[in-house]
Amino acid sequence: MSERYRLAHRMMQRRHLAQGEQHVAQGMKHIAIQERIVADMSRLGYDTTEAWKLLNNFYAAQTLHTQHRDCILKELEEQ
Repeated sequence: MSERYRLAHRMMQRRHLAQGEQHVAQGMKHIAIQERIVADMSRLGYDTTEAWKLLNNFYAAQTLHTQHRDCILKELEEQ
């Protein structure tokens, strides 16, 4: 692999890392908001079934975002 290619690949991975960090941060915000919604709905006596489903989807997406970010970090560390 040429040095030019390695540099370009590393720059691309750093951009991907920045996007991954942004996705993780946004996911944390979405989770916090949805957790408050679930708590408020529960406190007010509403059915929280769908709110919990959405929150669980957010948790699953956050796991994927975190794994992807960590994978990029690992690749950057190995270069």
